[in-house]
Amino acid sequence: MDSIPIILFLIIFILILLGYPVALTLGGISVITGLIFFDIDFFYLVSLRIYGIMNNFVLLAVPLFIFMGLTLEKSGIAERLLETMAILFGKIRGGLAYSVIIVGGMLAASTGIVGATVVTMGLISLPTMLKRGYDKKLATGVIASSGTLGQIIPPSVVLVLLGSVLNVSVGNLFISAVLPGITLVVFYIIYVYIITLLKPEYAPPMPDEIVKDFKKKTSIKKIINAFLLPFILIFAVLGSIFFGIASPTEAAGIGAAGALFLSFLQGSLNIMKIKEISSETTKLTSIVFMILLGATSFSLVFRGLEGDKIIVDLITSSSLSPEIFLVYVLVSVFVAGFFIDFIEIIFIVVPVITPILLALNIDLIWVGIMLAINLQTSFLTPPFGFSLFYLKSVSPKDVRTMDIYKGVLPFVLIQILFLLYLFLNPDFIYIVPKLISGYKS
Repeated sequence: MDSIPIILFLIIFILILLGYPVALTLGGISVITGLIFFDIDFFYLVSLRIYGIMNNFVLLAVPLFIFMGLTLEKSGIAERLLETMAILFGKIRGGLAYSVIIVGGMLAASTGIVGATVVTMGLISLPTMLKRGYDKKLATGVIASSGTLGQIIPPSVVLVLLGSVLNVSVGNLFISAVLPGITLVVFYIIYVYIITLLKPEYAPPMPDEIVKDFKKKTSIKKIINAFLLPFILIFAVLGSIFFGIASPTEAAGIGAAGALFLSFLQGSLNIMKIKEISSETTKLTSIVFMILLGATSFSLVFRGLEGDKIIVDLITSSSLSPEIFLVYVLVSVFVAGFFIDFIEIIFIVVPVITPILLALNIDLIWVGIMLAINLQTSFLTPPFGFSLFYLKSVSPKDVRTMDIYKGVLPFVLIQILFLLYLFLNPDFIYIVPKLISGYKS
């Protein structure tokens, strides 16, 4: 009997790797197992869990943040921001790369959707970077890594889901993630700067005539609008959370409404675009919540069979320290990220380890931030990183998959080293929360 929860976990994991639909696999196998080992009342317990999810106010932020991100993408605000930033940095060697990194961070702070950010920046900036003589590996590495910043920089859908599963405050996760997210942006910029010193031919400056031509066609007002509008939205969303004006869910509503308003001001909003945005939001949200419902069934059966107790007993009997257990968790999540999506990892793996983390008195906010960075790293890691597939799908034909793989490796190394630093220095994530609490008091 003791081995049944572990067998259940392995069966589901293997079926997902074989390509079976995640939501149906989780829900179907769990319900069948529940009926075998429990009675028909199991369905009543599942319905109670589903009702609990429907009443979870925090999860309402997920469709709202998705809607906000898609609105910014479809309205062209993200594109104008990237183009303007590229010209402003144009005369500097590596300027296009710097602009992609900074805009990637800004898009992360205003969308939180990795796939949309990578595809958008790949379509807009990669052809330009290659045309200006950038090395393919550097260009693709910068775009793919910057596009994944939405995993850690708030408002992040990943952090919303992690907060819900870990049962910790999403607002606290957001505040704690600010400094790690900004630090990664700075590290990326430093790496590009080092490359421009060692191999200047990898990142040439933009020709003077192109910069001059852009300045003739573009007014100061347009440049200010390109920066001001996204900054207003970022401040409205994050500022309202950080200073206690709104909850993350309420801030998501502000973001969704703000994105619509900014798109309207830009004159890029119409009924067809609203229909398209709403349709894509519904599809993405439905996928997330179908997986969540399946994962809820799995969690109910796994705990009903005392799977969490079995794992806790295994760890305590093996005399593993909390730190060593956490290392195992991070490595397992990193490897799992090669093969399955972050949503599946959050809803399958995290509920299993959460009771153990609590039993070992490990800080869940700290773990949440490290898991988010870990998932971000797995998004980039060859051969199965999802961001690599997103970028390849919109890359010119002369950009090989191997170019993308080689390009992201330095950024993967940066993130692993930073993750190691956070593991050894947990207080780092609390610098901003302490400053804000000091400001409030």
